[in-house]
Order: sequence, then structure tokens, then C-alpha cells
Amino acid sequence: MLNVGAASWWSVRSHRGSATEPEAGLRAGKSSGGGRSLSHLRCRFTGQYLKQFIQSANKHFMIGYNVIFYILMDEFSVPPIELGPLRTFKVLPILREKFWEDFNVLHMKNLNAYITEHIQYEVDFLFSMSINQIFKSNFGVETLGKSVALLHAWWYFENVKKFPYERRPKSAAFIPFGKGDFYYHSAIFGGTPNEVLTFTAEYQKGVIHDIENELSSTYERHLNKYFFVNKPTKLLSPEYNWDPIFRTPPQIKHVKIAWQSTGI
Repeated sequence: MLNVGAASWWSVRSHRGSATEPEAGLRAGKSSGGGRSLSHLRCRFTGQYLKQFIQSANKHFMIGYNVIFYILMDEFSVPPIELGPLRTFKVLPILREKFWEDFNVLHMKNLNAYITEHIQYEVDFLFSMSINQIFKSNFGVETLGKSVALLHAWWYFENVKKFPYERRPKSAAFIPFGKGDFYYHSAIFGGTPNEVLTFTAEYQKGVIHDIENELSSTYERHLNKYFFVNKPTKLLSPEYNWDPIFRTPPQIKHVKIAWQSTGI
């Protein structure tokens, strides 16, 4: 029987920032300026989003198939969640390293290790998903493929010349002006475990390359460079991650997943 995994994770970044600004890692314990620590804020928002994500996924994600939710988290506890038949979840701790502070790098490094260690033997397909989104309708086998990418709702109707690709030639994420076809959203990507494993390795290489050249690009721009070079075999429309702040155009027939702004 088909087995599908969803590696879900949390990153304290805004939706707009993911596409247009350098990543700014926020670490637990630093003051937010409003009297509450980021550790308290992250715990509250993580629990809230995780519960909504899992509850909605339990209802709409790969119904009728074996599903494992891999929850990659650091210092947070998992809220009580009741799952339906054929679905389980596993909490995978984020193992921190002194050198890496950016959560996206930590997530991909840990995901790489867990795929190598056991995930590749447990599922046929794997999705990496940010938890600040809610499933609204069926997310089924039509989304499966060797390599799966999601078209970004913010840039779907824009000219390719406006896409916020990395434009600095020395960056590993560099895409020249006049090149590129789509702008992909980092909230969801997937494929076979081996394909996801390949991206996690390439992303880490790209980050190290940029550090050596005194640069810092975003996770999403590295993802776009990867799919620029390695074309996905399956494209998901913005219906699979639509931002509710937009008026829904006629081209978007059925919203499968709604994005949630972090609000932090």
C-alpha cells in the first residue's frame, strides 16, 4: 500500500519576507521588545499552528492511504491531537549545532539526517511543509511525483522579470536576469525521499558556498535555484497554498490549502 510522509516544520518568518528579504533567524530567549520572550511567543504560535495544521491534514491529506506526519521541532511539546485511521505522527527533535543558527539550515540538515536514517525506508513519497497553513480540501495522489514544486501565489500572475530571484552572481542561488520560468513557494515541496534528500544536500552546499563568499541568500531563493536547474516533474498550482489576503481570481477554482501569516 502507498505510504506518504509529511515532514512538517516551523520557521519564524513572515510570508512576504520569505520571498523578498534575507533570512533573519530569531532565536528563543531573545527579547521581542514587547516584554515577552520569543521563546514564549514561538511556543504559543507553534502549538496553535501545529494543531490546526495536523487537524486539517488529518481530514484532507491523502485520505485512504498510510500517512506519517514527521514533526520537526526543537524545544516545544506537541499539543494533544487525535488522528484518524492509517495515520500516525513522529516527533523528530531538531538537533542544534553551534555553527548553525538559521532554522531553515537546521531543518534541512536534520531532515537530511532523518531521511538517511529511517524515513527513506518508511514512505514512498515525502513532502516538506511549513505548519502555518491549513488544509481546506482534498490533497490527494494527484500531487505525487518524483519531484514536486509549488507555484507561489504572490508571484503567479507577475511577469518573470519581477521575480525575486537571487541576482548576485557570486551566490549559489544566482539566477541571471532573463532566465527562469516560475517562482516556487518554499512552504511545500516534495517527491520521493531520495529527491528530497538530494535537495537538502544541495541546499547545505549552497549555504556554505555563500558563507565562504560572505553572502547570505534566502532558503526560498536556494529552492528556486535548485528547481531552475533540476526541473520538477510535478507542479502544484497556487490553489495548494493560497493566501487569503488576496481576492480569489477566477483562475483559482478550489483552494486546497490556505496560508496563515505568522502575525509575529
